[in-house]
Amino acid sequence: MPKKKVYIIIVIFLVAFLAANLSYPKYLNQGINYINNFQFSIFNYQLKLPQIPDIPFKLGLDLQGGIHLLYEADLSQIEEREKSDAMAGLRDVIERRVNLFGVKEPLVQVQGERLIVELAGIIDPAEAIRQIGQTPFLEFKEQREAEETQKILDKQKEIEGKSFEEIQLIENWYLAFEDPYFKATLLTGRYLKKAELGFDQTTYQPLVLLEFNDEGAKIFEDLTSKNVGKQLAIYIDQIPISAPVVQEVISGGRAQISGKFTIEEAKELARNLNAGALPVPIKLISQQSVEPTLGKISLEKSLKAGIFGFLAIIIFMILFYRLPGILAGLALTIYIVLVLTFFKLIPVTLTLAGIGGFILSIGMAIDANILIFSRMREELRSGKNFSQSLEDYNPPTTLHSQPTHPKKEISTTRPPKSGVPGKSLDRAIEEGFRRAWPAIRDGNLTTLIVAAILFGFGTSFIKGFATTLSLGILISMFSAIIITKNFLKLFINTKFEKIKLLWL
Repeated sequence: MPKKKVYIIIVIFLVAFLAANLSYPKYLNQGINYINNFQFSIFNYQLKLPQIPDIPFKLGLDLQGGIHLLYEADLSQIEEREKSDAMAGLRDVIERRVNLFGVKEPLVQVQGERLIVELAGIIDPAEAIRQIGQTPFLEFKEQREAEETQKILDKQKEIEGKSFEEIQLIENWYLAFEDPYFKATLLTGRYLKKAELGFDQTTYQPLVLLEFNDEGAKIFEDLTSKNVGKQLAIYIDQIPISAPVVQEVISGGRAQISGKFTIEEAKELARNLNAGALPVPIKLISQQSVEPTLGKISLEKSLKAGIFGFLAIIIFMILFYRLPGILAGLALTIYIVLVLTFFKLIPVTLTLAGIGGFILSIGMAIDANILIFSRMREELRSGKNFSQSLEDYNPPTTLHSQPTHPKKEISTTRPPKSGVPGKSLDRAIEEGFRRAWPAIRDGNLTTLIVAAILFGFGTSFIKGFATTLSLGILISMFSAIIITKNFLKLFINTKFEKIKLLWL
């Protein structure tokens, strides 16, 4: 067997081993703990091997439990051309708010004048609903003097490790809970008329243009006159989004924020400013709770269905394709391990629909193997005996005419040895993959196109289905073309190649 093939197989199994332990590191970590706890008495040395990180799967709302909220925004005071930007700004603000509850990557979608908010694993639904329902609050804060900053920092250090009752006994204890670097001003979002994307006339760099109303223009002028050369921080919901330095006194109510922005960054900042400036209240019109227990039951049923489906596929492949079916089962096992590892590392939010997409991708993965094996069989059943090589034939003989005797048909070769009809296994594998590839490519490509459409226009659960299906298809193509092919090539020029029952 060529060394190159051996090295490829070793690499495949090493990757599979690593992926399997990233997906489920429990038993390997137990072994590492045992080694780490074992002390070599002769050398008085103890190993300290690192453990495999146990990254949990990211479960969606329907599996982990949580709340599904539907809000309607009041855009009656917003001009038609500004409505989409106002909704995009609200979405950004609400994403920041729900992150305060420890929700990782919450789903916040805009559908017309409505907002869909899904919070998986939320601890306090009532508090989340209260916080989300508030209109974004935009404020401008000026930089504190160094003495004020130091005083607050000292006070924060003074209350460290103390209970709230002990803190209240400290003089001016409330200073410890103030922002040490910036303090509030009279300028808030109610004075900002609009913020929009602009470009510098000389450098063409993107910037953000601000326009205040008449009252806000006066406040802004006073504020900039006192803070030339200092930072003027902009906060939404007590979270800083920008802190530009005031270059000069700004009058007239018009200003610009410049910096090393990309166009998308400048757009996002303008959206956030408009979200805090425009009166866009939202009203909760629907609330749906999913209990964690229900999610656990759904997850168990989904996993059980996946296991039964996987076993049914393996049994079918072995019965119908024999040795290639066994190899396909092994490749499919590696494929599943790789997909689960990618789900953890990306990470992909797993919902019931997402698990359905993953199970469907398993079927797509085995479909590629079926196409390849069918083409291989056709190749093996045609042409020369694949258990023979050219050396098994006698060289062709020369025929001489014999006019006195009737011509006889003389075979130019020795009769073939016994074996399975068909081409050589090596050629059959290559031809099988070559002929199956167009069908595999076109079938998977059309499925990926449909998945992209579902992801672009579908709701959250449909997006989960499209994501897992797409990822599964991409890895399945690697599994069929690389893993299965190299497994098959292990049997070239071996005694297994000559056993008819294993291939046909």
